[in-house]
Amino acid sequence: MIENYDSVDVFIGVDVGKSEHHAVALDRSRKRLYDKALPNDEARLRAVIQKLKVRRTVLLVVDQPETVGALPVAVAYAEGILVGYLPGLAMRRIADLHAGEAKTDARDAAIIAEAARTLPHALRPIHLEDQQVAELSVLCGFAR
Repeated sequence: MIENYDSVDVFIGVDVGKSEHHAVALDRSRKRLYDKALPNDEARLRAVIQKLKVRRTVLLVVDQPETVGALPVAVAYAEGILVGYLPGLAMRRIADLHAGEAKTDARDAAIIAEAARTLPHALRPIHLEDQQVAELSVLCGFAR
């Protein structure tokens, strides 16, 4: 379970990709606060997170916490927001419950955000040790 889940006001679902991600942000009432493609770029990720942090406690959930998902995770940690991931099997099962056959980044990001909002038991926390944070900081080119 994600620590302090009950205090979360904004749920960001990120479908990560090699060159571009897609992010959908929902508030507790399911209002869509953000729904756009997002380059795999630290400055753009920070800008989106900072904008949404104005609304209070934010949880960012990715579908892949490593490799291509490492940058969003590292930026989220650097911005001091909660971070989690939705395992692949859970993602596929949840996606099967949503209408539509086509797999798109936007659809997957929306499913991740909705799962983050309504299915906290399906989420897994990402715990980074100080050494891992330091390594990600070097890889991602920013200081913590």
